[in-house]
Amino acid sequence: MPSYDDIEYYPGDPILGLADLYAADTHPQKVNLGVGIYLDEQGRLPLPECVEVAERRIAANPAPRGYIPIGGLPDYVARTQEVVFGADSPLLEQQRVASVQTLGGSGALKEGADFLRGLLGASKMIMSNPSWANHQAIFEGAGYEVGRYRYHDDEAHGVDVDGMLADLAAAEPGTVVVLHACCHNPTGYDIDEAQWRQVAEGAKRRELVPFLDMAYQGFAEGLEADRVAIRVFAESGQRFCVGNSFSKTFGLYGERVGALHLVCRDDEEAVRVRSQLCRVIRTNYSNPPTHGARVVSEVLGDEQLRASWETELAGMRERIRRMREALVTGLREEGVEDMDFVAEQNGMFSNSGLSVAQMHQLRSDFGVYGTDDGRMCVAGLNEDNVQVVARAIAQVRRAEG
Repeated sequence: MPSYDDIEYYPGDPILGLADLYAADTHPQKVNLGVGIYLDEQGRLPLPECVEVAERRIAANPAPRGYIPIGGLPDYVARTQEVVFGADSPLLEQQRVASVQTLGGSGALKEGADFLRGLLGASKMIMSNPSWANHQAIFEGAGYEVGRYRYHDDEAHGVDVDGMLADLAAAEPGTVVVLHACCHNPTGYDIDEAQWRQVAEGAKRRELVPFLDMAYQGFAEGLEADRVAIRVFAESGQRFCVGNSFSKTFGLYGERVGALHLVCRDDEEAVRVRSQLCRVIRTNYSNPPTHGARVVSEVLGDEQLRASWETELAGMRERIRRMREALVTGLREEGVEDMDFVAEQNGMFSNSGLSVAQMHQLRSDFGVYGTDDGRMCVAGLNEDNVQVVARAIAQVRRAEG
């Protein structure tokens, strides 16, 4: 009989564990570029004005906290569909999208993985090399055999599109393919519309199951431009899945506000699929929480608040871009002239190209925290620390050169 004595210690999530190391660090100029959180110019987690206004309105009209539907608040689900697919999407007009509220983007991945495994018998998943570590953990936890497809080209500082397409073509039919819709995590490298069309065509030809993870819509080029992958797959005529999150774009990290969307053949199929998604949710956590979804719904449903959100979102996007450029400038001033690729990446993250040993030295000698695979969250940079980081990288590079 199994015993508690045989249970091994879980060392913790490698990314979130960095926060503990950072908190204990006494370095006077320490910089946390490990955890994927957007910080403002003062190094603080901002509260968007639109969220503050929405919460005041909600607080001014207190209501009982009863259970909400298993699939989530209907208004929230409908407005989220419009953000993800576009208000004028033929898929929404034809009611072909089965959508449910989830516990953030991670919850969308988990519910989708369980649905595809339990209802369709999917047993294999492939993800980009590299990818967000939790992709593997979630799908392995759901019983999948997890593999990789080529993505990051270290030498070219971009995407190995040919390798990616070749690996998709070699995948077994029915394999779930996790794709980053925009702002690839951890590299920051995205593919363009023409390349997305090649990916969509390849997935359709091979009868794969595309699962687009979209946690950063609006952080690359804007809400409309960042849904290019969604539009391309919609035009391809195949079924596909989308998981989205409002953690970053609304600053609602702790509220766990996300959604899962399955594109179906027709409206009748969408009704049946959604009923089964609700069954999966019921067996996992019964039904979702209320507050975060009410906040997002309040913002998206009010013309002025929606405009305020889009303005604030653009401000975050532009600040991240400025910090990328400032880091490249600082590196050049320190004599590092081969890291200009940082300014060409999208979103919150950058694959710095630094080795595990160099990342450890950044941490131990300079108090600059990134993950061991070289990922840095550039959204944690500001005018006060960007030169500190540039100088630290330069010294680490010189030490190994």
